[in-house]
Amino acid sequence: MNLSSRNVTYSTVGDYQLPNLTLNQPRKPLGKYGRLRRTYLKDHRPVLYN
Repeated sequence: MNLSSRNVTYSTVGDYQLPNLTLNQPRKPLGKYGRLRRTYLKDHRPVLYN
């Protein structure tokens, strides 16, 4: 595998080098059941919500 042919940039955080990644997917609005699930998680399961 030729790693030099990839166009990946890295930033140094402490002692680690992390890749600078971005998502190219547009955000879709949540539907009715997605909003209900988010509200349930926020109220009853805060660890899963975060």
